[in-house]
Amino acid sequence: MAEKKNNKQIVLKDYVVGYPKESDMELRSSDVPIPQEGGLLLKNLYLSCDPYMRGRMSKPRPNTYANSFIPGSVITGYGVSQVIDSRHPDFQVGDLVWGLTGWEHFTLLPTPLGLTKIKDHDIPLSYYTGILGMPGLTAYVGFHEICFPKKGETVYVSAASGAVGQLVGQFAKLMGCYVVGSAGTKEKVELLKNKFGFDDAFNYKEEQDLTAALKRLEY
Repeated sequence: MAEKKNNKQIVLKDYVVGYPKESDMELRSSDVPIPQEGGLLLKNLYLSCDPYMRGRMSKPRPNTYANSFIPGSVITGYGVSQVIDSRHPDFQVGDLVWGLTGWEHFTLLPTPLGLTKIKDHDIPLSYYTGILGMPGLTAYVGFHEICFPKKGETVYVSAASGAVGQLVGQFAKLMGCYVVGSAGTKEKVELLKNKFGFDDAFNYKEEQDLTAALKRLEY
């Protein structure tokens, strides 16, 4: 059983309008809970801050793939954690895991649904918030199992400098594709071409016709 500790939490104060501000959130403290039968208590080691979370800070809207956060509640997202108290037969104290957790020092999970054990301990744990976590899985499945690319094809990636887009571009290069990406600033375009290995890139805000831009950069 975990010793009694103080839990610091990041709480959403109210729905966000425009860009998130520090005043939209607050730091709270609470006692660390004890898991019931079937539950886990996690110590969070790494937390991921992903673009989709901004949508969850807005008022509920129809036809969204992720429900809005509830004001007054702890913000949740993907992270890497260590089990420090387990009442579930499949998880032991000391296990490293990744999945949805809270923006707090310690998270109580009534059930480990969606939690994945980390078995490769020779890989930096922070990678499970990126290429080995949700962004990496999204990029891999979207590119390899939905797009079905072939070597030599031209691949266009929108939002290419984001967590998913930059990985799609690199997967495409590894497959032998010609890769073009778009982003919203000059700095991001340079990043795509000079660091992430894209063959070419353009600022979509400076283009009047997307089709014409792609034809101009076509291999």
